[in-house]
Amino acid sequence: MSEVKTFGHDTTYSGLSWAIQLLGEHQKVQEKVFEEMERIFGASKRAPTKEDLQDMKYLECVIKETLRLYPSAPSIGRRANSDIQIGKYTIPAGISVWIQIFFIHRKPEYFPNPEEFDPDNFLPERVRERHPYAYLPFSAGPRSCLGRKYAITEMKTLLSYLVRSFKFRSVNKTKDLPPVFGLTLTVHGGVHIELKRRST
Repeated sequence: MSEVKTFGHDTTYSGLSWAIQLLGEHQKVQEKVFEEMERIFGASKRAPTKEDLQDMKYLECVIKETLRLYPSAPSIGRRANSDIQIGKYTIPAGISVWIQIFFIHRKPEYFPNPEEFDPDNFLPERVRERHPYAYLPFSAGPRSCLGRKYAITEMKTLLSYLVRSFKFRSVNKTKDLPPVFGLTLTVHGGVHIELKRRST
């Protein structure tokens, strides 16, 4: 049980930090999330149920778009099991390859205006048209993250409480917060927000 409690702590913290920053900067998106929470919860302060979490469609788009721009694990390493041909180049078997997820998520052929925060990138009709490996915040294939559903559920739960309780504004523009690349992608200097309690 202790393993479950600590599973993905750093990566979830990273994703939440960026999500709070982006929601605090994009007030219209934050209000749209709040409207979704009002529809689901009304005036209730209760904890979200499994059904509530599944109903948070727009918040899930916000989280996925956050992880597109700022994937918690910005790169992953793999070893080629066989020769791989990419254009005119051959990657020989046995070579270690670093896959730069941060940059894959910014390819304009998959994400128009790739530097812009746009949760509509994850509307079902857009996702259907996209190559399945254009978006890899949890890696892919047999070595993809075991905790992907747990991480999304945890982020939905915490953000739903935050948005229901507070209206918040980011002190700094996201473009002025250089990401720190490591095993996880963190916010240089942390996130600074102003909170105002929503009327009850």
